[in-house]
Amino acid sequence: MAIIESNIDEFEVRSSKLQLAALFHALADPTRLLILEHLHTGEHKVKELTEHLGLAQSTVSAHLACLKDTGLVNVRSQGRSSIYSLGQGEALDALTDSAMALIAKDLAPHHWHEAHSTDEAAG
Repeated sequence: MAIIESNIDEFEVRSSKLQLAALFHALADPTRLLILEHLHTGEHKVKELTEHLGLAQSTVSAHLACLKDTGLVNVRSQGRSSIYSLGQGEALDALTDSAMALIAKDLAPHHWHEAHSTDEAAG
């Protein structure tokens, strides 16, 4: 009996890998981690986050869009404002706890390179 290979399975595996990569990309930026930390305390408007973080509105909005695309952040409208909240908070806490367990305590601190946070460095 011949085994028939399916491109559908390959597509599903690739799709899940892309989703996983997008999630880790969203978590790979210190500013996005700070935004998630702020949202852990409750809902915030973009204006509130810009004041907390001292960043431009456009910068915060871009980070929120990245987080929203991965389901880490939810958004709802209230009048003319958008209210952002933490999505999947318990799962994010579990992931953060697991990541902290993976961090080797005896390694030198990582030196963050801005090229890590952009696709421009690759091109």
